[in-house]
Amino acid sequence: MSAASPQVLYTPAQRARRDATAWTMVQGVLAPVQFLIFGISLYWVLRSLQTGEHTDWALASVVLKTVVLYAIMVTGAIWEKVVFGQYLFAPAFYWEDVVSMGVMALHTAYVWVWWQGAWSATDQLLLALAAYGSYAINAAQYIRKLRMARLQKPNPTLPDTGAQAST
Repeated sequence: MSAASPQVLYTPAQRARRDATAWTMVQGVLAPVQFLIFGISLYWVLRSLQTGEHTDWALASVVLKTVVLYAIMVTGAIWEKVVFGQYLFAPAFYWEDVVSMGVMALHTAYVWVWWQGAWSATDQLLLALAAYGSYAINAAQYIRKLRMARLQKPNPTLPDTGAQAST
């Protein structure tokens, strides 16, 4: 494939599996729900850091965000298995999955620190901001892929080799 030709995310068979599986709808619902929770939680975290008020709400909101993150990661891995034949790191979503592992690590570290209660609330909220920064980068990656998939027109002349482009 030349550098000027558009990147193909899905072979025709992968596109058919993507369109046929209920996991696509699950991802389509969970992603905006998670983003909404992220926005509300980010507000509480920033507000708590600024004013020192409602810290318990801020801390708990990050835990809720993390629970939803785990749900979207597990169902996303299932979706990837259905569409690409492997649970994670399919070439078409390799870098998104790599960054997702960092996002998961930071959110998991937050929950561990929150559970242990050894860090100050401010330090916990700063860790949450680091986790949220990584999440924002990862969300942008997936939004980019969603846009690419929408722009990609099915090509009936494309051979169905099962290969996909990597990013």
